[in-house]
Amino acid sequence: MAGIAAWILLLLWAGEACWSLMRRPAHTEPVSSLKQQGLQRLLRAPFMRQQERWKLWSRAQGLLNPLHAKLVILNGSRHSVQSTKQFIGNMFALSYAALFGSALISWAAEEPAVFYIGIVSAVIWPVSRFREVQTKIERRKQDILLALPEILSKLMLLIGAGETLGKAIYRCQDNRPERKDHPLYAELSRMCNELDNGVPFHMALESFSRRCAVQEVAMFTTSLLLNYKRGGERFRLSLQQLSYTLWDKRKAVTRTKGEEASSKLVFPLAVIFLVLMVLVGSPAVFMMNLS
Repeated sequence: MAGIAAWILLLLWAGEACWSLMRRPAHTEPVSSLKQQGLQRLLRAPFMRQQERWKLWSRAQGLLNPLHAKLVILNGSRHSVQSTKQFIGNMFALSYAALFGSALISWAAEEPAVFYIGIVSAVIWPVSRFREVQTKIERRKQDILLALPEILSKLMLLIGAGETLGKAIYRCQDNRPERKDHPLYAELSRMCNELDNGVPFHMALESFSRRCAVQEVAMFTTSLLLNYKRGGERFRLSLQQLSYTLWDKRKAVTRTKGEEASSKLVFPLAVIFLVLMVLVGSPAVFMMNLS
């Protein structure tokens, strides 16, 4: 059974791949692009064609539009709908490859259980990829919430020392190597580059808030836009009130991460407890058997 399934899967993929390469419509990937990334593009070519054939994007908009929005947040505004379709094509191509590989191994080893494991893996893989995107979004949001109060505190100190808002924002950049991949500091550096290129201050702030896609960052930029022209005591008080709110958010995020870390330790501790029970109880059991 596994051998027949492996041949069927191979023939189906080969037929779809050849058909995709022969047709090469305008909305699919050309052969020249297949040479750039090699096997990965070749594997997903049939699944890209199936997406167009079954009009997957229009039929599953409720599921795919949120996925596309999350990928845009993670990869930037240059991430297009075609890139999301390629992400989906890669996802199903790897599931198909896992199914074919398990069928081939099951046929060679004459072990049907391997094929069933491959079927389960092929179903679980797309779900895990969706969850991985959501996990990255949550982790990115937590990183931003942890760093935003620090930036606001620096901003308040610099403004209190007599710096203008624009120069204070420039000084809030952190160019340490470990900060380069941080989402908030990366977006802050990008905003400063936009200001250097002549983008108006309010447009740069709005773009910064939109790229971060976090409610607290939107509160931060809105407070700056509403009060930075007024200046004086009112501006300082607005930043101080916002600082209290953001530090409370940071405490909540830190508490949540601590609870997650403690929950992850439950399983290893349970395993260690069982091992200790076996080590302690096994001599007593052996002595009872000998007696």
